[in-house]
Amino acid sequence: MEDDDIDSFRAFARARFEPLRALAYVTCGDWQAAEDAVSGALARLYLRWHRVSSPDAYARTMVVRAAIGEKRRPWRREHPAGESLPERSRADPADAVDERLRLRQALWRVPPRQRAVLVLRYLEDLSVEETAEALGCRTGTVKSQCARGLTTLRAVLAAEDMVLINEKEDERAVPGPGRVGVGAGRTADAADDHR
Repeated sequence: MEDDDIDSFRAFARARFEPLRALAYVTCGDWQAAEDAVSGALARLYLRWHRVSSPDAYARTMVVRAAIGEKRRPWRREHPAGESLPERSRADPADAVDERLRLRQALWRVPPRQRAVLVLRYLEDLSVEETAEALGCRTGTVKSQCARGLTTLRAVLAAEDMVLINEKEDERAVPGPGRVGVGAGRTADAADDHR
């Protein structure tokens, strides 16, 4: 093959590789098999380059036939176990577990009555009245225990340089002063719930 033929083949292969690969993918449904089909077809076309009058039509025909042939090959019918795995990676849950463990340790430093109020109010999502009924106390007691428990919890978490974020609402799960964050995603002003 002469240098001019080699240069014209290289230009053709560069210009037509992606469209031929897309054609092969549409035919066989697998990007790797499509690349194999195009590579094989271009290799065979290279050997016949000087005899082919319409290289584009010849290449398309060869790619479609090669893509169909690739799906018929025995090793293409085998499916590795990895195909059942999800294509997208999932977020590593280790950070969330770590945060939960630190929150649990911080909650254990809160006095038991205040901890019970915090758990019922924010993790179980009970109202002040429902929490008071569950603990057998007045609503004022629930509000004061809640305020004191949140203050203690904030102090413990601040000592550990920890800020908890509610991922659903993109807010603090254990808020700073003036806001009450709720594990279930609801928030309320501290002035309304704790006074």
